[in-house]
Amino acid sequence: MSDQIKFIVDNLNKEPFRKNYNLITFDSLEPMQLLQVLNDVLAEIDPKQVVDIREEMPEQTAKRMLSLLGILKYKPPGNAADMSTFRQGLVIGSKPVIYPVLHWLLQRTSELKKRAYLARFLIKLEVPSEFLQDETVADTNKQYEDLMEAFKTLHKECEQLKTSGFSTAEIRRDISAMEEEKDQLIKRVERLKKRVEAVQNHQRMLKIARQLRVEKEREEFLAQQKQEQKNQLFHAVQRLQRIQNQLKSMRHAAADATPESLMKRLEEEIKFNSYMVTEKFPKELENKKKELHFLQKVVSEPAMGHSDLLELESKINEINTQINQLIEKKMMRNEPIEGKLSLYRQQASIISRKKEAKAEELQEAKEKLANLEREVSVKTSQTREFDGTEVLKGDEFKRYVSKLRSKSTVFKKKHQIIAEFKAEFGLLQRTEELLKQRHENIQHQLQTIEEKRGISGYSYTQEELERVSALKSEVDEMKGRTLDDMSEMVKKLNSLVSEKKSALAPIIKELRQLRQKCQELTQECDEKKSQYDSCAAGLESNRSKLEQEVRGLREECLQEESRYHYINCMIKNLEVQLRRATDEMKAYVSSDQQEKRKAIREQYTKNIAEQENLGKKLREKQKAVRESHGPNMKQAKMWHDFEQLMECKKQCFLKQQTQTSIGQRNLLGTNISCFEETFI
Repeated sequence: MSDQIKFIVDNLNKEPFRKNYNLITFDSLEPMQLLQVLNDVLAEIDPKQVVDIREEMPEQTAKRMLSLLGILKYKPPGNAADMSTFRQGLVIGSKPVIYPVLHWLLQRTSELKKRAYLARFLIKLEVPSEFLQDETVADTNKQYEDLMEAFKTLHKECEQLKTSGFSTAEIRRDISAMEEEKDQLIKRVERLKKRVEAVQNHQRMLKIARQLRVEKEREEFLAQQKQEQKNQLFHAVQRLQRIQNQLKSMRHAAADATPESLMKRLEEEIKFNSYMVTEKFPKELENKKKELHFLQKVVSEPAMGHSDLLELESKINEINTQINQLIEKKMMRNEPIEGKLSLYRQQASIISRKKEAKAEELQEAKEKLANLEREVSVKTSQTREFDGTEVLKGDEFKRYVSKLRSKSTVFKKKHQIIAEFKAEFGLLQRTEELLKQRHENIQHQLQTIEEKRGISGYSYTQEELERVSALKSEVDEMKGRTLDDMSEMVKKLNSLVSEKKSALAPIIKELRQLRQKCQELTQECDEKKSQYDSCAAGLESNRSKLEQEVRGLREECLQEESRYHYINCMIKNLEVQLRRATDEMKAYVSSDQQEKRKAIREQYTKNIAEQENLGKKLREKQKAVRESHGPNMKQAKMWHDFEQLMECKKQCFLKQQTQTSIGQRNLLGTNISCFEETFI
């Protein structure tokens, strides 16, 4: 919080605010002044917010600020349930609400200015559907939407031009240079046309030259296609190598693994994925929907005032009392069935919470592992690119880390010392201000007491006496004064002092009596206070002992209840197992074949026989595959050799075609060169 306040104060002291605050003065601002500071920051972002909040209702101020913060996409800290607290804090100017808003606004002022500027043109005005049935309103709305889209495109183009780095002067110079080149090219083309028109068959020659240019462009295009195909082939080869490496790693992993371990791993993954899909994700989706519904409800409600808050508080209190009454009624009933089921419910809730926590931990661990693998791959690629850089390893890296830690500790100590000095300076400055204010208050109180006692001017008289004594010393130094004048002045002064003392004597007597009475009262107050503290401490100790005893008895009672329920559950489980064992023995001993088939032993023997038959079939199939493996591999090799032979024939055919086309091009080139020589 201190770093946040320091950042706010530093930015408010800069342009364009220039508030001249320090940490103490800013922290001592009243709620109304703090709201005015927030309004000034919002006015810097959006000039429409320039308002004196003293001339505005608090509800209107909160509504205006909330609408602008919503446009700027400010998210209050906390969950959706804290939205009402945020609104109330904004209405009353609460520091825990205003400080984060100021910190967020001052961090990104330029970005928010741009967003506020765009919001004036891009926030769509919603027109009801019944008004859109009118043709003029519909046409106007369509024009409005078209203008909004045009503004979006123009703004994007403007931003691209600003960030492109081109200036208007450079563009103008380029345009003028291109126009000059265009004029030169036009003149050159005209001169060449005049020279060509005098040659015989110039049209045919121009046609052949045009065809040559087209063929050259086609040749360049084919070369580019060839290069692209080479790149694609290179990427395909790399991909093939990557897949082969993955296949090798998977085979290596499968060589050490058994079918049971693979099946177990797959079953665990299936269980985890099914849990995430069927239980966790639907709950999260339901919570998000509830949160969205609550936020929409909060947004749709109007701004709340103090009376609305009081009404809500009264409703909350009523509901809490109703809940307490229902809980007391339920406890008074003390149904045994609910008591038995509560243990199972509690265990089920604990297991579900543990399951959710472990699933979240597993998901986070997977995401963290994926992120770390990506970071490792990026770092390895960077080290390969930056060849020649030294990578610290082993002891060197440990020494580097220890050196950094020592430097960081030194930096933290220095930073702490600086913070202590700053805090001490602020305290001293505040102490000085308080002492000055206290001195002024004491002077004012002294004057009021003198006026009440009828001796106003006593302190002034004392100052006058000091001034007179100073004048006396000056007079002694002056020349030409006689001793008679000095003695008269001393007599006058003594008489004046004696008069003042006689006037103050009864007041001093009253003051002594009052002081004595004050001492007696303070002594009596201290005695009463000590008696009260001792009595309160005794009662507090007795109360804590009784609470501790009650807590221990409640815990003992809960433990006994849980033990009782646990023993009952164990007895029921043992009864069920005993019943199953007796049924199994009856079915096994029984002479009826249908009863024997129902026995678990018979079912397991049947399953074992089926699995043995299945294993025998699979072994026979494996034997057949091994016997046909050699001929199949031989046939695949023959097909591979046949493919290579056809590829070789294809290459020979393409090579022959290219040789014939090169011969034709050479003949055409010799004809063109002869034509150029004749033309020259």
